[in-house]
Amino acid sequence: MPFTAAVYTLGCKVNQYESEAICERLQLLQIQILPPEEKADVYIINTCTVTAEADRKARQFIRRAIAQNPEAYILVAGCYSQASPDAVSTIQGVDYICGTRNKMTIPDKVMELLRKGSKNEKPEINVSSLQASLEKMDIRTFGRTRCYIKIEDGCENHCAYCAIPLARGPVSSRPESEIEEEINRILRDGCREIVLTGIEVASYGKDTGSSLVDLLEQVDAIEGMVQFRLSSIDPSVMRADLVTRLAGLKHLAPHFHLSLQSGSSSVLVGMKRKYNADQASAAMNRIRAAIPDVQFTADIITGFPGETEELFEETMQFVRSNPLLHIHVFPYSGRKGTAAVSFPHQVPENIRRERASRLIALGEQIKSQLLETQLGRTVSVLVESWKSGICTGHTPNFFEVSFPSAVDLRGEQVKVVIHSHNDKICLGELCVQTRKEG
Repeated sequence: MPFTAAVYTLGCKVNQYESEAICERLQLLQIQILPPEEKADVYIINTCTVTAEADRKARQFIRRAIAQNPEAYILVAGCYSQASPDAVSTIQGVDYICGTRNKMTIPDKVMELLRKGSKNEKPEINVSSLQASLEKMDIRTFGRTRCYIKIEDGCENHCAYCAIPLARGPVSSRPESEIEEEINRILRDGCREIVLTGIEVASYGKDTGSSLVDLLEQVDAIEGMVQFRLSSIDPSVMRADLVTRLAGLKHLAPHFHLSLQSGSSSVLVGMKRKYNADQASAAMNRIRAAIPDVQFTADIITGFPGETEELFEETMQFVRSNPLLHIHVFPYSGRKGTAAVSFPHQVPENIRRERASRLIALGEQIKSQLLETQLGRTVSVLVESWKSGICTGHTPNFFEVSFPSAVDLRGEQVKVVIHSHNDKICLGELCVQTRKEG
C-alpha cells in the first residue's frame, strides 16, 4: 500500500495554488493524496493569519489532524507558521514547521519522515527569511474547470490593519516567461479559465521593471486562451490609462474583485489605503463605462478603530451607490505587529460583528436586485459542477447559474436562458444541449 497524505488549505487563492503544487510533487514521489477528512499517514496544514479567527482555525485544523491519526506526521506551513512558529511548536504532535517562502521543502521532508519511521520528539522549525527569493513552484495538472496561477508573492503596502506583509515579505514577481509556460501547459490540458492570483497582484513587476498590464496583454495573446480573470485588485491602480488597456483585452472576464476595505474616506485614511471613497467610486464608474456588463465584488472591514456609526453609514451608502455582486465582510481583527492594534477608539467586538451583519444583509439585498436584471437574458456559462441532474457554473461577469441537464457538461461553455433566481443564484434553461467531448 502506498503512503498517503492529506492537505488542509486555509485562506487565499495563493495558498490553494501552493497546496496544489505540493500535492503534485508528493504524487510524483508516489504518495497518494486523500481528502483531509480521511485518515492519512501525513497531514499538511497550509495556514493563514489574516485574522485572529484564521489563527484559531489553523490551530483547530492541526489538532483535528492529530486526532484523526495520532501516529501521522504533521507538517505546518504558511502565514500563521511564518508569523508565529513558536506558537505552532507548542502544539504537541507537530513534526515540521516552515513558512511562506519555503513550502516546497515539504515533499522532501515528508519522505525523510516516512523513511525515518518515527515522529519527532519536538518539531523541526525551518522558517526562512522573508527576503528569500520566490521559490520555484508550478502545477502541471488540474482537477477543476478553473485554475489558479500564482504570479507574485509579497506586499509592501503596510496597511494599518494587515499582518500579511509581516508573513509574506516584499514583492517578488514570477518571470513572464515562466507564467506563460505554465498557462500554456494548463490550457493544453483542457483548462477553460485561468485566475491570476497573488498576495498583491497590482504590484506585479514592481521588483523587475515590468507591470501587471504588460503581463495581462501577454496572457491575452496566448494561443488557445479561453478566459482569464484577476483574483483581487486595489482600486487605486484603476487609472484611466490602465482601464483603457484592460478594455482592449479580448479574453479578460468582465469581473473585478476589489480590495476595497471601506466606503468611508476617513476610515480609509486611518487604514493607510492609497485612495478615498470618491476615488474608488470614480474607478468603478470608469471601468463600467469602458467594459460592458462588468460586475464587482469586494472585501470590506467593519469596526476598524475610530469607525463611528456615522462613518459606518458612509460605507453603507457607498455600497448602495456602487452595487456589488458580493461582499466578503470581515469584522476588524487586531493583529500583532500592525499599527492599528495601538490606535485609540477601538470598536467593541460586538459592534464590529453587528455592523458586519448589517452590511451582509445590505449586500444580499443588492445582490438580489442585480440577479433581477438577468431575467430573460441569454448568458454564457462555464459549467463547473454537475450533481443530481443540475449543472452549475458562472458567467464571465461572475453570476452563478444553475440549470437542469441530463448529461455532465463540466468544462463546457454553454448558453443558458435565465428565467428566475432564488436571491443567491440565477436559474435557467439550456439553450442547446451540448454533450461533453470525450
